[in-house]
Amino acid sequence: MATVAIEGMQWGDEGKGKVTDYFASRAEIVVRSQGGNNAGHSIEHHGVRYALQLLPSGILNKGVVNVLADGMVINPIALLDEIKRLKGQGVEEFNIKISNRASVLLPYHIELDRVREAALGKAKIGTTGKGIGPCYEDKASRCGLRMGDLLEEEYLIERLESSLAIKNRELAAFGGKQFTVQEVMDALKEAREYLAPYICDTSVFLRNAVKDGKKICFEGAQGALLCITHGTYPYVTSSSPLATAIPVNTGLPLTAIDDVVGIMKAYSTRVGEGPFPTELDGDIAKAIRDKGHEYGTVTKRPRRVGWLDVPQLKYVAGITGIKHVCLMLLDVLDVVDEIKICTEYKINGKVIDYIPSTVMELARVEPTYISVPSWKEDISGITSYDALPENCKAYIAKIEELTGTEICMVSVGPDKDATIIRKEMF
Repeated sequence: MATVAIEGMQWGDEGKGKVTDYFASRAEIVVRSQGGNNAGHSIEHHGVRYALQLLPSGILNKGVVNVLADGMVINPIALLDEIKRLKGQGVEEFNIKISNRASVLLPYHIELDRVREAALGKAKIGTTGKGIGPCYEDKASRCGLRMGDLLEEEYLIERLESSLAIKNRELAAFGGKQFTVQEVMDALKEAREYLAPYICDTSVFLRNAVKDGKKICFEGAQGALLCITHGTYPYVTSSSPLATAIPVNTGLPLTAIDDVVGIMKAYSTRVGEGPFPTELDGDIAKAIRDKGHEYGTVTKRPRRVGWLDVPQLKYVAGITGIKHVCLMLLDVLDVVDEIKICTEYKINGKVIDYIPSTVMELARVEPTYISVPSWKEDISGITSYDALPENCKAYIAKIEELTGTEICMVSVGPDKDATIIRKEMF
């Protein structure tokens, strides 16, 4: 297959960075199509751990073109900081293309995010505070700026003047800091100069690449259940992480994507507010969290931990057509004696095997579990499926049976090499 899309099947943080890093070593182009620096990938690459936020995971592989596509919201200051940080870690090649259609995230978006969350109090969404929501709002209301505007100073100033006339009133109402055009221009100066050569029409580049049969990996950011339309609204992000949203976010036709590979953890996690039917607390949650390093790449917040949720996974596979899945962090579950799997929900005396459409209903569901034994041994050095403990293989087979998907890859450790390939997808 020439083009593969990666999609997280849970609430994000499924280990997509590692899978993308694996595919990137075989790809010619890696594309990030939505979200901003609220997302992040932690990647163990040749023994070095990298934290990526805006840059696609292909940045760690020489010769790969990395595209920040149309549907992204890009904080130019944060992007430049990320490039500087990676240079400090020894990354030398920055073969990147930045869409001139991508939205620009500015300092006042971050301030708006902060003061709004504070005003919501207990009703807060649980955002990362990076300004993502306010930036996407500006895109929808047609008062936002795009990366191509950074190349036209006179027009950029004009757009900032009209935008700040509205934004400063809103900031004043919340008691937040207000901004002048000059302050924003000064903050952008270094990033504008550095990033200008990389800004172009990436949709034209990608359409030509597809036409030429280039190997392209569409990198997933966040997870399906954070989709603004199909996720656990309102506790979602401000864009759609679904693979079905990639065409509109890249300027490609539907036929451009050959296959979608789903990514799931061997258990569940989420960050922020909202219902979490299989959530755990106490010693088991702490053991899984610590073994799996379940702390936010961007925020450093401890992630909420729970058992695998089959109704959730079937729902995601159903709306995006996922048939092949990468199972991540399987090695983490050797810290427990017994593993539970949620197979269905009960609500108001009725059994359902899907996610209800409202968070009120989701908060009321009662998960039904089955239990399987853990393997209680270190599997991180195992390189073949046949060598896995029998209980481990039984857990994998049970997931396939319950979700109706085929597990094509199994991750047994953080490094790219700690991966068992059952079916080559790319």
